[in-house]
Amino acid sequence: MLAWLAHLYTASGAVIAMLAVAMAIAHNFRAAFLYLVATVIVDATDGWLARAVRVKERLPHVDGALLDNIVDYLTYVFVPAVIVWQANLVPSAFPICAAMLVSSVYGFSRTDAKGDGENPYFLGFPSYWNIVAAYLYLLQLPRAVNAAVLAGLAILVFVPIRYVYPSRMRTLQRPTIVVGTMWGVLFAWMLWRLPAVDGPWTIVSLIFPAYYVALSLWLQSGGRTGKV
Repeated sequence: MLAWLAHLYTASGAVIAMLAVAMAIAHNFRAAFLYLVATVIVDATDGWLARAVRVKERLPHVDGALLDNIVDYLTYVFVPAVIVWQANLVPSAFPICAAMLVSSVYGFSRTDAKGDGENPYFLGFPSYWNIVAAYLYLLQLPRAVNAAVLAGLAILVFVPIRYVYPSRMRTLQRPTIVVGTMWGVLFAWMLWRLPAVDGPWTIVSLIFPAYYVALSLWLQSGGRTGKV
């Protein structure tokens, strides 16, 4: 029973994703983004729950990793693409959103999409479209700039840069998790206070994404990602 509940908890992300889509279509983007925050919380905790109740032992015929990937595609890729379209963030929504969806289908289907070792990683841009869409909405950049950013990231899905897995890496894990948690709280608060976008908070919050990218490049350049 507990194992089924753990899988149901993971699957709840798909239901929350449906609510986020409904809010995006209704142009209630604050609610849509907050629902995405809820899906991230589910994604961050479902693995711990699954291990705690030993789902692999109790339900060996249910592929929890596949279930997680299906829900992740909905919440990290599909819903953000709908928000980009409905929020009119780009001048030509269809080709840009299609690029987001198709590139991430490729990224999710790669057998080498995730690497193990001392510092586990994602190969290629790890489809953090939910974060990107939120920043584009918060920053209120020109729509052409938004399109260029999204197109560039879609291309980066195919570029074999190793982006570290913060919760599983060993190098600088503790400071990364601490700063990342602080960033997550700030980011959620910025979305909570929408439609207000005043103050330096959005710019300040970009420090952590910049740190994450710099750390990933540094570890890759030193051969420390994926090293056993």
